Amino acid sequence: MTDRRWRLWAVLIALAAWSGLLLQLTLVTARVGSVTMAMWRMAIFFTIISNLTVAIVYSCIAFGVVRLRHPLLIAGLALTMLLVGSVFELMLRPALHLSGWRLVSNALEHDVVPTLAVINWLLLAEKGRLRARDPWIIALFPIAYLLYALVRAHIEGFYPYPFIDIPKIGWPAALGYIAAISAAFLVCGYLMVGFDRWAGRR
Repeated sequence: MTDRRWRLWAVLIALAAWSGLLLQLTLVTARVGSVTMAMWRMAIFFTIISNLTVAIVYSCIAFGVVRLRHPLLIAGLALTMLLVGSVFELMLRPALHLSGWRLVSNALEHDVVPTLAVINWLLLAEKGRLRARDPWIIALFPIAYLLYALVRAHIEGFYPYPFIDIPKIGWPAALGYIAAISAAFLVCGYLMVGFDRWAGRR
C-alpha cells in the first residue's frame, strides 16, 4: 500500500510539474520564436530549475526508482519548493499582473507543485532520518543557483529577480535580500528537522 501511495503521489507531482514547465515553454517560445532560445531564457530562473528537478525526480519515483525516496532528497525538494512558493508570494506576486495561460503556468509552478511537494514529505517520507547539518546540505542547491545566476546575469545583462538586480538596487540591498532569504530558508529547514525528529519518535 505504501509503495502504491508513493507512486500515485509521484505521478501527481510529476504531472503538475511537467504541465507547468511545458506550458511555460510554449508561452515563452511564442514570444521569442525559438524553442532553444526559450529553454535558454527559462534556465536562468530558480523556479524553472527547481520545478524541473522535481519533475525528473518524481517521474523516476513514479516509474519505481525506490532509492530516490531517500528522506533527505524528499525533504530537500520540499524545502526548495517551499522557498520557490514563499518568495513568489511575498516578493514577486504583488508586482505581477498575470492572466490567461500565464496565470495557469505560474499557479502550477509557484503554488501547486510546492504545496504537493510539502504534503508528500509530510505524509510519506520516512521520519527520524534528518540530521542537524541537513538544512546546510540542502542549501547548497540554492547557493549554487545564486552563483550561476549572478555570473550569467553579469554576462548577459539580464537579472532574473529584482532582489538580485545588482545594477538597479546595488550590492548592499541585494546582499540584504539574500541574507534575509537565506536566514528564512535555514529556519524553515531546522523546523523541518525538528518535526522530522518528533514524527520519528512517534
